[in-house]
Amino acid sequence: MNQKELNEIRRHLTVDKNNIRRVYGCYVNQLGEIIASPEESLAMASENEAEQYLALLKKTLSGGIGRHLVDIVFANEQVQNGGEHRLLTRLYESRLEDGEARQELFRKIIETKPVADSNYLILLAHDVYDVPHEAADALRDRENDENVFSYFLCAICPVKEGRASLGYAPADRVFRRVSAGYLVGNPLFGFMFPAFDDRAANIYNALFYEKDASSAPRELIDALFKIEEIPLSAGEQRVAFRSVLKAALGEECRLDVVQDLHDHVRDRLMVHKETRNPEEPEIPVEEVCGVLRESGVSVPRVEAFQKECSAAFGDGAALKPENILNSKKFEITTAKVKISVDPENSYIVETRVIDGRKYILIPASGDTALNGVEVTFEPERAEE
Repeated sequence: MNQKELNEIRRHLTVDKNNIRRVYGCYVNQLGEIIASPEESLAMASENEAEQYLALLKKTLSGGIGRHLVDIVFANEQVQNGGEHRLLTRLYESRLEDGEARQELFRKIIETKPVADSNYLILLAHDVYDVPHEAADALRDRENDENVFSYFLCAICPVKEGRASLGYAPADRVFRRVSAGYLVGNPLFGFMFPAFDDRAANIYNALFYEKDASSAPRELIDALFKIEEIPLSAGEQRVAFRSVLKAALGEECRLDVVQDLHDHVRDRLMVHKETRNPEEPEIPVEEVCGVLRESGVSVPRVEAFQKECSAAFGDGAALKPENILNSKKFEITTAKVKISVDPENSYIVETRVIDGRKYILIPASGDTALNGVEVTFEPERAEE
Protein backbone atom coordinates (compact mmCIF):
# COMPACT_ATOMS: atom_id res chain seq x y z
CA MET A 1 0.00 0.00 0.00
CA ASN A 2 1.03 3.58 -0.49
CA GLN A 3 0.13 6.62 1.59
CA LYS A 4 -2.55 7.81 -0.84
CA GLU A 5 -4.38 4.47 -0.69
CA LEU A 6 -4.03 4.40 3.08
CA ASN A 7 -5.54 7.87 3.41
CA GLU A 8 -8.42 6.83 1.17
CA ILE A 9 -9.41 4.02 3.53
CA ARG A 10 -8.97 6.24 6.58
CA ARG A 11 -11.36 8.82 5.11
CA HIS A 12 -13.93 6.06 4.69
CA LEU A 13 -13.87 5.13 8.39
CA THR A 14 -16.36 7.73 9.57
CA VAL A 15 -19.84 7.34 11.08
CA ASP A 16 -21.59 8.40 7.87
CA LYS A 17 -19.40 6.50 5.38
CA ASN A 18 -18.33 3.14 6.83
CA ASN A 19 -20.14 -0.15 6.17
CA ILE A 20 -19.18 -1.93 9.40
CA ARG A 21 -22.09 -3.97 10.73
CA ARG A 22 -20.64 -5.42 13.92
CA VAL A 23 -17.60 -5.01 16.10
CA TYR A 24 -16.38 -8.19 17.79
CA GLY A 25 -14.31 -8.04 20.94
CA CYS A 26 -12.28 -10.18 23.30
CA TYR A 27 -11.51 -8.68 26.72
CA VAL A 28 -8.46 -10.31 28.34
CA ASN A 29 -6.86 -9.85 31.77
CA GLN A 30 -3.15 -9.77 32.56
CA LEU A 31 -3.13 -13.54 33.16
CA GLY A 32 -4.33 -14.20 29.63
CA GLU A 33 -7.83 -15.18 30.76
CA ILE A 34 -10.81 -14.09 28.68
CA ILE A 35 -13.12 -11.92 30.78
CA ALA A 36 -15.75 -11.19 28.14
CA SER A 37 -16.46 -11.49 24.42
CA PRO A 38 -18.57 -8.43 23.59
CA GLU A 39 -20.30 -7.93 20.24
CA GLU A 40 -21.61 -4.53 19.25
CA SER A 41 -23.87 -3.58 16.36
CA LEU A 42 -22.42 -0.33 15.11
CA ALA A 43 -25.77 0.61 13.59
CA MET A 44 -27.48 0.26 16.97
CA ALA A 45 -24.73 2.05 18.92
CA SER A 46 -25.05 5.71 19.77
CA GLU A 47 -23.21 8.11 17.51
CA ASN A 48 -20.69 8.82 20.28
CA GLU A 49 -19.96 5.12 20.84
CA ALA A 50 -19.69 4.48 17.10
CA GLU A 51 -17.20 7.32 16.77
CA GLN A 52 -15.09 5.90 19.60
CA TYR A 53 -15.00 2.43 18.04
CA LEU A 54 -14.09 3.89 14.66
CA ALA A 55 -11.38 6.07 16.22
CA LEU A 56 -9.73 2.99 17.75
CA LEU A 57 -9.91 1.04 14.49
CA LYS A 58 -8.72 3.98 12.41
CA LYS A 59 -5.72 4.36 14.71
CA THR A 60 -4.36 1.06 13.36
CA LEU A 61 -3.96 2.84 10.00
CA SER A 62 -2.11 5.85 11.40
CA GLY A 63 1.51 6.87 10.99
CA GLY A 64 3.75 6.53 7.99
CA ILE A 65 4.30 3.33 6.04
CA GLY A 66 7.74 2.05 6.96
CA ARG A 67 7.57 3.59 10.42
CA HIS A 68 4.46 2.73 12.48
CA LEU A 69 3.01 0.69 9.61
CA VAL A 70 4.86 -2.39 8.40
CA ASP A 71 4.13 -4.03 5.06
CA ILE A 72 3.63 -7.78 5.54
CA VAL A 73 4.35 -9.82 2.40
CA PHE A 74 3.23 -13.45 2.10
CA ALA A 75 5.13 -15.93 -0.06
CA ASN A 76 3.22 -17.91 -2.70
CA GLU A 77 3.57 -21.09 -0.63
CA GLN A 78 1.98 -19.40 2.38
CA VAL A 79 -0.99 -18.20 0.37
CA GLN A 80 -1.54 -21.67 -1.03
CA ASN A 81 -0.84 -23.81 2.04
CA GLY A 82 0.00 -21.67 5.07
CA GLY A 83 -2.21 -22.10 8.13
CA GLU A 84 -1.87 -18.47 9.20
CA HIS A 85 -2.96 -17.16 5.81
CA ARG A 86 -5.76 -19.71 5.68
CA LEU A 87 -7.14 -18.39 8.97
CA LEU A 88 -7.01 -14.78 7.77
CA THR A 89 -8.78 -15.82 4.58
CA ARG A 90 -11.55 -17.58 6.56
CA LEU A 91 -12.12 -14.42 8.56
CA TYR A 92 -12.02 -12.25 5.45
CA GLU A 93 -14.34 -14.41 3.34
CA SER A 94 -16.86 -14.92 6.17
CA ARG A 95 -16.82 -11.21 6.96
CA LEU A 96 -15.84 -12.22 10.52
CA GLU A 97 -19.05 -14.25 10.96
CA ASP A 98 -17.03 -17.46 11.36
CA GLY A 99 -17.04 -17.72 15.17
CA GLU A 100 -14.50 -20.54 15.31
CA ALA A 101 -12.06 -18.56 13.19
CA ARG A 102 -12.49 -15.52 15.44
CA GLN A 103 -11.76 -17.58 18.56
CA GLU A 104 -8.70 -19.14 16.91
CA LEU A 105 -7.34 -15.69 16.08
CA PHE A 106 -8.00 -14.51 19.63
CA ARG A 107 -6.12 -17.53 21.02
CA LYS A 108 -3.14 -16.89 18.76
CA ILE A 109 -2.93 -13.29 19.96
CA ILE A 110 -3.41 -14.13 23.64
CA GLU A 111 -0.67 -16.79 23.58
CA THR A 112 1.92 -14.15 22.59
CA LYS A 113 1.07 -11.98 25.65
CA PRO A 114 1.02 -8.77 23.59
CA VAL A 115 0.25 -6.45 26.55
CA ALA A 116 2.30 -7.05 29.68
CA ASP A 117 1.14 -4.48 32.21
CA SER A 118 -2.64 -4.26 31.88
CA ASN A 119 -5.81 -5.91 30.69
CA TYR A 120 -6.47 -5.47 26.99
CA LEU A 121 -9.23 -5.57 24.41
CA ILE A 122 -8.95 -7.17 20.98
CA LEU A 123 -11.31 -5.60 18.46
CA LEU A 124 -12.31 -7.01 15.06
CA ALA A 125 -14.40 -5.26 12.44
CA HIS A 126 -15.18 -6.01 8.79
CA ASP A 127 -15.83 -3.23 6.30
CA VAL A 128 -16.75 -2.90 2.63
CA TYR A 129 -15.57 0.11 0.69
CA ASP A 130 -17.22 1.05 -2.61
CA VAL A 131 -14.15 2.12 -4.54
CA PRO A 132 -14.93 5.18 -6.67
CA HIS A 133 -13.53 5.43 -10.17
CA GLU A 134 -10.56 7.60 -10.87
CA ALA A 135 -11.28 10.73 -12.92
CA ALA A 136 -10.04 9.06 -16.10
CA ASP A 137 -12.74 6.39 -15.78
CA ALA A 138 -15.58 8.73 -14.96
CA LEU A 139 -17.39 8.04 -18.26
CA ARG A 140 -17.50 4.28 -17.78
CA ASP A 141 -20.85 2.58 -17.33
CA ARG A 142 -21.09 1.85 -13.58
CA GLU A 143 -24.50 0.18 -13.42
CA ASN A 144 -23.09 -3.35 -13.30
CA ASP A 145 -19.75 -2.44 -11.78
CA GLU A 146 -18.96 -4.15 -8.46
CA ASN A 147 -15.66 -2.49 -7.70
CA VAL A 148 -15.62 -2.95 -3.92
CA PHE A 149 -12.86 -3.54 -1.42
CA SER A 150 -13.69 -5.97 1.38
CA TYR A 151 -11.32 -6.14 4.35
CA PHE A 152 -11.14 -6.43 8.14
CA LEU A 153 -9.23 -4.63 10.87
CA CYS A 154 -7.85 -5.89 14.16
CA ALA A 155 -6.87 -3.61 17.06
CA ILE A 156 -5.19 -4.62 20.34
CA CYS A 157 -5.91 -1.93 22.94
CA PRO A 158 -4.76 -1.65 26.57
CA VAL A 159 -7.52 -1.30 29.18
CA LYS A 160 -6.64 0.49 32.40
CA GLU A 161 -8.58 1.71 35.41
CA GLY A 162 -9.29 5.41 35.21
CA ARG A 163 -8.34 7.76 38.01
CA ALA A 164 -10.97 8.47 40.62
CA SER A 165 -11.89 12.13 41.00
CA LEU A 166 -14.52 14.44 42.42
CA GLY A 167 -17.75 14.53 40.47
CA TYR A 168 -21.02 16.39 40.92
CA ALA A 169 -24.05 14.40 42.10
CA PRO A 170 -27.11 16.43 40.91
CA ALA A 171 -29.61 14.58 43.15
CA ASP A 172 -27.71 15.48 46.32
CA ARG A 173 -26.24 18.73 45.03
CA VAL A 174 -22.81 17.79 46.32
CA PHE A 175 -19.49 16.68 44.93
CA ARG A 176 -18.51 13.07 45.58
CA ARG A 177 -15.58 10.83 44.75
CA VAL A 178 -16.44 8.95 41.54
CA SER A 179 -14.56 6.27 39.66
CA ALA A 180 -13.82 6.65 35.96
CA GLY A 181 -14.14 2.87 35.50
CA TYR A 182 -11.96 0.99 33.02
CA LEU A 183 -10.85 2.95 29.99
CA VAL A 184 -9.79 1.61 26.59
CA GLY A 185 -6.59 3.19 25.35
CA ASN A 186 -5.34 3.66 21.81
CA PRO A 187 -4.16 0.45 20.10
CA LEU A 188 -0.65 -0.79 20.75
CA PHE A 189 -0.84 -3.14 17.77
CA GLY A 190 -3.20 -3.95 14.94
CA PHE A 191 -3.43 -5.06 11.35
CA MET A 192 -5.44 -4.84 8.17
CA PHE A 193 -6.12 -7.77 5.82
CA PRO A 194 -6.02 -7.87 2.88
CA ALA A 195 -4.02 -4.84 1.79
CA PHE A 196 -5.48 -2.16 -0.48
CA ASP A 197 -3.04 -2.14 -3.42
CA ASP A 198 -3.78 -0.42 -6.74
CA ARG A 199 -7.18 0.34 -5.22
CA ALA A 200 -8.10 -3.35 -4.96
CA ALA A 201 -7.70 -6.24 -2.51
CA ASN A 202 -4.27 -7.89 -2.41
CA ILE A 203 -4.36 -11.13 -0.42
CA TYR A 204 -0.58 -11.45 -0.70
CA ASN A 205 -0.14 -8.49 1.65
CA ALA A 206 -1.28 -7.28 5.05
CA LEU A 207 -0.51 -4.06 6.90
CA PHE A 208 0.69 -4.31 10.51
CA TYR A 209 0.53 -1.40 12.97
CA GLU A 210 2.78 -0.82 16.00
CA LYS A 211 2.40 2.23 18.20
CA ASP A 212 5.97 2.04 19.47
CA ALA A 213 8.13 1.91 16.37
CA SER A 214 11.32 1.27 18.33
CA SER A 215 11.14 -2.53 18.09
CA ALA A 216 8.89 -4.97 16.25
CA PRO A 217 6.79 -7.41 18.36
CA ARG A 218 8.31 -10.40 16.61
CA GLU A 219 6.42 -13.10 18.52
CA LEU A 220 3.05 -11.51 17.71
CA ILE A 221 3.93 -10.95 14.04
CA ASP A 222 5.17 -14.52 13.76
CA ALA A 223 1.98 -15.92 15.31
CA LEU A 224 -0.28 -13.88 13.03
CA PHE A 225 1.55 -14.14 9.72
CA LYS A 226 4.47 -16.62 9.94
CA ILE A 227 6.39 -14.74 7.26
CA GLU A 228 9.94 -15.79 6.45
CA GLU A 229 11.56 -12.47 7.32
CA ILE A 230 10.03 -9.93 9.71
CA PRO A 231 10.77 -6.37 8.53
CA LEU A 232 12.84 -4.19 10.83
CA SER A 233 10.86 -1.58 12.74
CA ALA A 234 11.70 2.10 12.25
CA GLY A 235 13.66 2.13 15.50
CA GLU A 236 15.55 -1.03 14.59
CA GLN A 237 16.41 0.43 11.19
CA ARG A 238 17.82 3.57 12.82
CA VAL A 239 19.91 1.53 15.27
CA ALA A 240 21.13 -0.72 12.45
CA PHE A 241 22.04 2.29 10.28
CA ARG A 242 24.03 3.91 13.10
CA SER A 243 25.84 0.63 13.73
CA VAL A 244 26.67 0.17 10.04
CA LEU A 245 27.85 3.76 9.70
CA LYS A 246 30.19 3.57 12.69
CA ALA A 247 31.52 0.10 11.89
CA ALA A 248 32.23 0.87 8.22
CA LEU A 249 33.68 4.36 8.62
CA GLY A 250 35.65 3.77 11.81
CA GLU A 251 37.82 6.78 12.62
CA GLU A 252 36.42 8.56 9.54
CA CYS A 253 32.99 8.76 11.18
CA ARG A 254 33.69 12.38 12.05
CA LEU A 255 31.24 14.97 13.35
CA ASP A 256 31.35 16.94 10.10
CA VAL A 257 30.57 13.80 8.07
CA VAL A 258 27.46 12.94 10.11
CA GLN A 259 26.59 16.64 10.09
CA ASP A 260 26.61 16.66 6.27
CA LEU A 261 24.49 13.51 6.21
CA HIS A 262 21.99 15.02 8.66
CA ASP A 263 21.73 18.20 6.56
CA HIS A 264 21.24 16.16 3.37
CA VAL A 265 18.39 14.17 4.92
CA ARG A 266 16.77 17.37 6.19
CA ASP A 267 17.10 19.10 2.81
CA ARG A 268 15.58 16.11 1.02
CA LEU A 269 12.57 16.18 3.33
CA MET A 270 12.09 19.94 2.95
CA VAL A 271 12.20 19.74 -0.85
CA HIS A 272 9.78 16.81 -0.81
CA LYS A 273 7.38 18.70 1.47
CA GLU A 274 7.04 21.44 -1.15
CA THR A 275 5.84 18.88 -3.71
CA ARG A 276 2.83 18.04 -1.48
CA ASN A 277 3.32 14.37 -2.36
CA PRO A 278 1.81 12.26 0.47
CA GLU A 279 4.37 9.50 -0.11
CA GLU A 280 7.42 9.78 2.12
CA PRO A 281 10.57 9.88 -0.01
CA GLU A 282 13.21 7.18 0.04
CA ILE A 283 16.97 7.59 -0.06
CA PRO A 284 18.88 4.87 -1.95
CA VAL A 285 22.01 3.62 -0.23
CA GLU A 286 24.01 4.79 -3.25
CA GLU A 287 22.81 8.34 -2.58
CA VAL A 288 24.08 8.10 1.01
CA CYS A 289 27.39 6.84 -0.36
CA GLY A 290 27.57 9.95 -2.55
CA VAL A 291 27.14 12.20 0.48
CA LEU A 292 29.90 10.32 2.30
CA ARG A 293 32.28 10.69 -0.67
CA GLU A 294 31.58 14.43 -0.91
CA SER A 295 32.28 14.73 2.82
CA GLY A 296 35.79 13.36 2.33
CA VAL A 297 35.30 9.75 3.39
CA SER A 298 37.83 7.49 1.68
CA VAL A 299 36.74 5.14 -1.11
CA PRO A 300 37.49 1.90 0.83
CA ARG A 301 35.36 3.14 3.75
CA VAL A 302 32.47 4.09 1.45
CA GLU A 303 32.64 0.68 -0.23
CA ALA A 304 32.63 -0.99 3.18
CA PHE A 305 29.55 1.04 4.14
CA GLN A 306 27.71 -0.01 0.97
CA LYS A 307 28.55 -3.66 1.61
CA GLU A 308 27.38 -3.48 5.23
CA CYS A 309 24.13 -1.80 4.16
CA SER A 310 23.43 -4.60 1.69
CA ALA A 311 23.88 -7.14 4.49
CA ALA A 312 21.65 -5.20 6.90
CA PHE A 313 18.90 -3.91 4.59
CA GLY A 314 19.20 -5.95 1.38
CA ASP A 315 20.77 -5.30 -2.00
CA GLY A 316 19.76 -2.02 -3.61
CA ALA A 317 17.91 -0.94 -0.46
CA ALA A 318 16.20 2.43 -0.25
CA LEU A 319 15.82 3.87 3.24
CA LYS A 320 13.20 6.15 4.76
CA PRO A 321 14.91 9.45 5.69
CA GLU A 322 13.50 9.53 9.23
CA ASN A 323 14.67 5.94 9.71
CA ILE A 324 18.24 7.07 9.05
CA LEU A 325 18.56 10.18 11.21
CA ASN A 326 16.15 12.35 13.16
CA SER A 327 15.97 15.45 10.98
CA LYS A 328 14.05 17.38 13.67
CA LYS A 329 16.86 17.16 16.22
CA PHE A 330 20.55 18.00 16.18
CA GLU A 331 22.07 16.80 19.43
CA ILE A 332 25.69 16.21 20.40
CA THR A 333 26.53 14.20 23.52
CA THR A 334 29.80 13.60 25.30
CA ALA A 335 30.51 11.77 28.54
CA LYS A 336 29.59 14.87 30.57
CA VAL A 337 27.72 17.27 28.27
CA LYS A 338 24.69 17.28 25.97
CA ILE A 339 24.34 20.04 23.38
CA SER A 340 21.13 20.63 21.44
CA VAL A 341 21.11 22.90 18.41
CA ASP A 342 18.23 23.96 16.19
CA PRO A 343 18.64 21.83 13.01
CA GLU A 344 18.43 25.01 10.94
CA ASN A 345 21.61 26.22 12.64
CA SER A 346 23.55 22.96 12.68
CA TYR A 347 26.13 24.49 10.33
CA ILE A 348 27.55 26.66 13.14
CA VAL A 349 28.91 23.67 15.05
CA GLU A 350 32.63 23.06 14.51
CA THR A 351 35.26 20.73 15.89
CA ARG A 352 38.80 21.72 16.71
CA VAL A 353 41.87 20.20 18.33
CA ILE A 354 43.65 22.78 20.50
CA ASP A 355 46.83 21.89 22.35
CA GLY A 356 46.04 18.22 21.83
CA ARG A 357 42.51 18.42 23.28
CA LYS A 358 39.29 17.95 21.30
CA TYR A 359 36.75 20.79 21.36
CA ILE A 360 33.26 21.32 20.02
CA LEU A 361 32.90 25.00 19.14
CA ILE A 362 29.66 26.98 18.88
CA PRO A 363 30.04 30.70 18.10
CA ALA A 364 28.15 32.95 20.54
CA SER A 365 26.47 35.75 18.60
CA GLY A 366 23.77 38.10 19.79
CA ASP A 367 22.31 37.88 23.29
CA THR A 368 23.50 34.99 25.46
CA ALA A 369 21.73 33.70 28.58
CA LEU A 370 22.50 31.13 31.27
CA ASN A 371 19.35 29.59 32.79
CA GLY A 372 17.45 32.63 31.57
CA VAL A 373 19.92 35.18 32.92
CA GLU A 374 21.51 37.37 30.26
CA VAL A 375 25.28 37.20 30.55
CA THR A 376 28.34 38.75 28.98
CA PHE A 377 31.75 37.28 28.23
CA GLU A 378 34.98 37.96 30.02
CA PRO A 379 37.02 40.46 27.98
CA GLU A 380 39.91 38.99 26.08
CA ARG A 381 43.06 39.53 28.06
CA ALA A 382 45.98 41.26 26.42
CA GLU A 383 49.12 39.21 26.26
CA GLU A 384 51.75 40.31 28.77
